[in-house]
Amino acid sequence: MSEAILTITGLTKVYKRSHLGRTLVSRGVNDLNVSVRRGEVFGLLGLNGSGKTTTIKLILGLLFPTTGDIKVLDHSVPHPEAQKKIGYLPEVPYFYRNLTPVEVLHLYGSLSKMDPQFLKKRIDEVLIMVRMDQVKKKPMREFSKGMLQRIGLAQAILHDPDLLILDEPVTGLDPLGIRQTRQLIQDLNSRGKTIFFSSHSISELERLAHRVGILVDGKLVKLLDQSEWKEKSGRLEELFIETLEASGAAGSIR
Repeated sequence: MSEAILTITGLTKVYKRSHLGRTLVSRGVNDLNVSVRRGEVFGLLGLNGSGKTTTIKLILGLLFPTTGDIKVLDHSVPHPEAQKKIGYLPEVPYFYRNLTPVEVLHLYGSLSKMDPQFLKKRIDEVLIMVRMDQVKKKPMREFSKGMLQRIGLAQAILHDPDLLILDEPVTGLDPLGIRQTRQLIQDLNSRGKTIFFSSHSISELERLAHRVGILVDGKLVKLLDQSEWKEKSGRLEELFIETLEASGAAGSIR
């Protein structure tokens, strides 16, 4: 069995807010335990509000857990060495649209204090990898959402991380953009990148993921292996609905 690159143990995030003199408590995630193996594509599936985005923010160190622990290799999050191992693509990447891909990647690399000589070479490499080298000197205001998504992936892999965190990577893309993004994810995985991603697109999870975790109300209620759905198209969707029904959450999708 491959070593775990991401280990989540007993992870709970409690939100508290005051309203009309009362303190309201809700749980973003609740006692989450997940181990992601080096080299796999792990998908996180759940309804809106199930805890997917909270989980990603906790892994990135943008939120602090109430209880529990997250490790990237041997480093607990947040830790500078852990963060060096992670690349992140948000659901809607934002760039200065008047800049070119080369300029924006140079900006991000400089902010990350990458060696200037290595950075110049690396920018050319990643733009070839995401198939954007032919337009590297065009202003990004001319780019489609799919092209911007590819620049987002280039930014995420610029520092050559071991683990890629992708939040809804195909949301809002047209069929061509979805296919191109899927191919890029498969290519990055074939190059040894471990990928952890959330998605509303069950068909993309079905095509890309080696394993899928199903979240319901912040809890991991089911962990599925590719072998459980690969023989039948649409089987992952069936398993998802069955899991929701068994957990009593199916009423929220009707």
